[in-house]
Amino acid sequence: MTVKNDYKLVLDFYDWWCQRRDPSIEVRCIVVHIAAAQKDARTVHRLIHDFWARPGVDVTVSFSQFLEKLIYIYKDWGSNPFVFDIFFQVLVELGILDYGRKLFDKMLHYGLVLSVSSCNLFLSRLSHEIEGHKMMLKVFNEFSEVGVCWDNESHNIMIHSLCRIGKVKEAHNLLLQMELRGCMPDVVSYSTVINGYCATGQLEPVLKIIEEMQVKGLKPNAFTFNSIILLLSKTGKVLDAEKILTEMTSQGIAPDNVVYTTLIDGFCKTGNISAAYRLFNEMLCFNITPDLITYTALISGLCQTGNIAEADKLLNAMLGRGLEPDEFIYTTLIDGYCKAGEIRAAFALHNKMVQIQLVPNIVTYTTLVDGLCKLGELDTANELLHEMCGKGLELNIYTYNSLVNGLCKAGDIKQAVKLMEDMEAAGIHPDAFTYTTLMDAYCKFGEMSKAHGLLHQMLLREIQPTIVTFNVLMNGFCMSGMLEEGDKLLKWMLEKCIMPNATTYNSLMKQYSVRNDMRMTSEIYQGMLGQGVVPNANTFNILIRGHCKARNMKEAWFLHKEMVKRGFTPTLDTYHALIKGFLKRKKYSEAKEMFEEMRRDGLLADKELYSIFADMNYDQGNFDLALELCDEAVEKCVAVETDNRNA
Repeated sequence: MTVKNDYKLVLDFYDWWCQRRDPSIEVRCIVVHIAAAQKDARTVHRLIHDFWARPGVDVTVSFSQFLEKLIYIYKDWGSNPFVFDIFFQVLVELGILDYGRKLFDKMLHYGLVLSVSSCNLFLSRLSHEIEGHKMMLKVFNEFSEVGVCWDNESHNIMIHSLCRIGKVKEAHNLLLQMELRGCMPDVVSYSTVINGYCATGQLEPVLKIIEEMQVKGLKPNAFTFNSIILLLSKTGKVLDAEKILTEMTSQGIAPDNVVYTTLIDGFCKTGNISAAYRLFNEMLCFNITPDLITYTALISGLCQTGNIAEADKLLNAMLGRGLEPDEFIYTTLIDGYCKAGEIRAAFALHNKMVQIQLVPNIVTYTTLVDGLCKLGELDTANELLHEMCGKGLELNIYTYNSLVNGLCKAGDIKQAVKLMEDMEAAGIHPDAFTYTTLMDAYCKFGEMSKAHGLLHQMLLREIQPTIVTFNVLMNGFCMSGMLEEGDKLLKWMLEKCIMPNATTYNSLMKQYSVRNDMRMTSEIYQGMLGQGVVPNANTFNILIRGHCKARNMKEAWFLHKEMVKRGFTPTLDTYHALIKGFLKRKKYSEAKEMFEEMRRDGLLADKELYSIFADMNYDQGNFDLALELCDEAVEKCVAVETDNRNA
């Protein structure tokens, strides 16, 4: 008591004492109070932390003893309430949360409300505990009722926690309530809610929040922009995501590697490789270093679009930068080579993987097996399977499906069925792809009853058929001339709320058109539109050729206009059908218009049409055009015939 005002002497004496014996709780608490009176928060924290961090401390007994001494000597040794704040913080930091709450309640009993910064620490720690979010909500409501004035940080902690557990609407409501509680939401508050909505794929509320921010003069930060770009890219709206990137840079916020990689991956997944490369080059211009994920996205995109040579160049560029490709990149390239039919190159990459001690996984081998099966090399595929099993890899559904597909393509349906039975014996259940592959094989061999039986089997096993499954069956019925069964299948699909697509309707329309039943063809087309199914290029080609064959040139002309309006290009056969149909009806101007359109589209007319239009122009005195058509006919038609003979 005599030397308490000589702070250095107190600490020196305490350290001397500690070297000789363990200080009692009372001694430690006295020094804590003296340090608090000197506003030495670091020493206060260390003294309390050292006591509670001791191994094997009995919290139940020690809490009562420590708090009792701290309160008992409070007035005589310092009277600084901040001591209790630091005690509370230590308990929270060490995860002794139940006793932290007891301390809060005890201090409240003495009329002392702990600081908001200490309470924020408590909230933050609770947010990382299992089921801690439930306690957080309780603490947030109860503490405010007893005098804790929550600040911006408190609200942001709560908003972040709610978003993390998927309660984004509740987080948004809390954001809206902040102003009513005397707190102004900041960029962090808004960005956290935006990120929450982005994580759940909700774009509309994100756009509204950005508008609110702009009204309040708040600018989105890099975190906000990153979240929006990621959401738009994931939902396929990559062009919109790129607009956000432009907005981001215009506000002086520099995008990082993650933003560029997200956009590159988005463009690659939509097949827009040129846009992905443009962004990749932009990264390099801004000295933003592409990482393994960036290269992986580009290589995957190139392989998906069949540009395997460019993907291989990119791999070498990546190696030149000192980046080591992983199993995923090698497997992606192997898959690209397999799809391009370059099995030797695929196996060369496999061997390279092994050389650099990368272990090919089940996906790598399945890709190779699939490539071999597609080329009909089933014996080699089986050898590879034995190698897989020898390495302890278990065949999965994709491996079996590749083999089933290979056997079906080779016409060995019996062996494919046996393999499906072997799958089940191995505990791997066939999926929709397995059944659809077999169904397609049966359809191609005209065994429609067996194909239809597989659909019943799928439904009994509660395996959900895909639209491809139904389209395979529909095409089988139509190619076998079983149009009534095709009509029944379509009706059944609609009754079961299974939405057909354009391919489903096209199969039926094509066969009715082949039978010259344009009334029924038109009915199916109208039914398709009535169901909200959007026609594709093949739909229009089927309808136009059918109407031309039936000499319904008015309908064919209208459909052609509609087709072009939708951005589709007629096929060569469709142009030929239109031109010859108009010529038979002596509608020469329409025929000529179609002929010129076909040439503009770069499609090659046959010799008969070149002769007709060369003669027509000659008779009309258009000698230059007549000669041009003659030269074009000789150049193109003769060249094609020569190529065909050489082939």
